[in-house]
Amino acid sequence: MTAPTIQNTNLSEKLSASFDRVPKQNAVLTATRLEALARFEALGFPSTRNEEWKYTSLKPALSHDYDLDATGTLAEADLRPVLMPDGDGLVLVFVNGTYQPAFSRIRPSDGIMLMTFGEALEEQPALVEKYFAQIAGYQNDALTALNTAFAREGVFIHVPDGKTLEHPVYLYFISDGRQAKPFSQPRNLVVVGRGGAAKLVEVFHTIGENSSFTNAVTEISVGENASVEYYKMQDESENAHHVGTTQAHLSRDSRFAAYTISLKGALLRNNLNLVLDGSNVEAHMYGLYLLDGTTHTDNHTLADHRQPNSYSNELYKGILDGKSTGVFNGKVFVRQAAQKTNAFQSNRNLVLSREASMNTKPQLEIFADDVKCSHGATVGQLDEDMLFYLRTRGIPAENARALLMRAFAEDVLTTISIAPFKEYVERFIAQRLD
Repeated sequence: MTAPTIQNTNLSEKLSASFDRVPKQNAVLTATRLEALARFEALGFPSTRNEEWKYTSLKPALSHDYDLDATGTLAEADLRPVLMPDGDGLVLVFVNGTYQPAFSRIRPSDGIMLMTFGEALEEQPALVEKYFAQIAGYQNDALTALNTAFAREGVFIHVPDGKTLEHPVYLYFISDGRQAKPFSQPRNLVVVGRGGAAKLVEVFHTIGENSSFTNAVTEISVGENASVEYYKMQDESENAHHVGTTQAHLSRDSRFAAYTISLKGALLRNNLNLVLDGSNVEAHMYGLYLLDGTTHTDNHTLADHRQPNSYSNELYKGILDGKSTGVFNGKVFVRQAAQKTNAFQSNRNLVLSREASMNTKPQLEIFADDVKCSHGATVGQLDEDMLFYLRTRGIPAENARALLMRAFAEDVLTTISIAPFKEYVERFIAQRLD
């Protein structure tokens, strides 16, 4: 049965016609791109009749005449409010999908490869070929297929066995909509070998009032006994549309933690898919979304337990105000071989206005009999008794509301290990709550 799709002939034809401008590498990579393009053309953009997109329509996002080759010019003043105050961190800045070396900071490291995805395609094609499109499957996902066909820029990180990337890598993806309507497709590939460690931060930000579309894919391979922390922050404009897919493959004895922080945008769709493909894997998924205006945020997550004795914990929390809408669809698969799995999932939401809405759907599919699994979801309002208590202590109503909302988010914030990122997020949250 063919999945329901959106017919947007102009954009689809525009994208297909631009494929000839994509740089061609070796035969294997070129064949992968061609196959991915064919899958996109066969699948088409998903519609709300597709179960995975039931509450999220791409029609408004696809109605614009995007510039596939939009360029942007940044000044230091444009970046100042976006960059994190971490002088030791490694920084790569992209504007409308194009790398900006003038604003980036990469230092050589013993045996560790850190370069743009485009550079890796030229300098390390065999290594890229080994992992590219092997973690993030595109056969049944039109937007991942589209990104795979057109992937040019982003970051490539390779941490060899036993090595540690000492400082976080900060990736800033800026959509400059002051002169054009940019359509960008960042592709990140992160490979951490046996016993290695790395921390990666993605920040998506918009400048200008024009509409933009970002279709991002990040593939992460976590080797045996390795550790990876992945952070994603979205503070975009009211005309910014974002679909991001992060796919991680976790090997035996590894540890992985993911954080998705969503503050603003027209449409924000985040797909986080983890494959726990070894015993004694520990995986954490945290999400925090503070929505206002007409922002629509859709978080789809998957924890796929394939081997025994692994653990996953998921906590997503949302505060919705104005006319915003939220979607949470969290899935936990426990395969028959994954005995003694521990998997926990929770989605909690505060809806502050009558016009805001939240759709939540936690799911468990268990095919093993010796497991401990639970899931739950709540949608409610601020506790009036707590609010009254704070007001009796002389705290004004608005300040009391802000305190309660900040306390609600604390469960996620306290687990962030990168101090500059935590301070960065707390600053934005404070501005939002004020």
